Amino acid sequence: MFIIIDSGSSATRLYLVDSGDLQVIDRSVIQTGVNSTIDKGSNEFLKTEMASGIKELLNRHSLSTEEIEFIIASGMITSNLGLYEIPHREAPADIEQLAKHAVRFAGNALLPVNIPVILIPGIKNKTTAQWQNLSGVDLMRGEETQAAGVLLAWNPTLPCTLIELGSTTKLISINEKGEIAGSITSLSGQVYAAILKQTFVAASVENAEDAELDETVIDAAYRSITQSGFLRTVLMTRFLQFSLPSTAAQRKLFLESAMACDDLKLLSDAQHQGFNLNGDVYLIGNASRCALYHYIFSHYAERNAHFHIISDAESIDMLAITGASAIARAIQNNPQ
Repeated sequence: MFIIIDSGSSATRLYLVDSGDLQVIDRSVIQTGVNSTIDKGSNEFLKTEMASGIKELLNRHSLSTEEIEFIIASGMITSNLGLYEIPHREAPADIEQLAKHAVRFAGNALLPVNIPVILIPGIKNKTTAQWQNLSGVDLMRGEETQAAGVLLAWNPTLPCTLIELGSTTKLISINEKGEIAGSITSLSGQVYAAILKQTFVAASVENAEDAELDETVIDAAYRSITQSGFLRTVLMTRFLQFSLPSTAAQRKLFLESAMACDDLKLLSDAQHQGFNLNGDVYLIGNASRCALYHYIFSHYAERNAHFHIISDAESIDMLAITGASAIARAIQNNPQ
């Protein structure tokens, strides 16, 4: 058996996996991610929480650490806010290359549990950053493992594009060889969370349920983004409460539409980088957010994409599990 860690900004997912058939035996979510390193001033709290989560997972099945072959981890755990920073690999990169450049640690060297740990590197775009042109600069940590899962589990027609809707919006290009060729990212998910937590705009969408897609509301958000820009459109969510008969659900849809319409700008950079935006496009994330992005990208972007939506939690989990398991197998088949 082995353990997969999928580490994010605000949460960490653990999966206990059978080495033989790669079936998930159990899973657990720790409500602690690398943001805790910023809050606490060090990664010690993150280490402690991860170790506790692993021990709890093992205790539920009366397993000792000696019965676990290794832990394989991806995501922000490999960043300077995580447990150990490892360099990004330069795109294009495939499963074999990720496995080749994975970093191994002996038991207790990285986490206070006596299990060897393998860290999967992230991927960065092949570009030279210049102040005169920053459009090609981009990085990923964790999404490369999900992308490997899409390639293996969904068998997309290549080349294709993935759009991962999480704490960021990330477009990932998969080339005709099945390699991760690059990415384009916005901070929309984290900005949305910050708006709801730190601004008075939150009061205008408080306790709102998800609304059905409403063309009038979405079109209004699109026009506002185009004419007035992102920040004024966000503020307009607040003004709508006192200027136009509207429900909290409609205002929430307006705000979410503003985020998604602003993300349309990513398509321009993606096109310049050679992304295939007229073939298979996989939207990965919360069902309502996927539906909104599907609507907006279909209506306002002049593309002929064939959209696929991966939105249920089980399927999204399996992307990271499938990808990490494949990388682990590649490491075992080609030990260093």
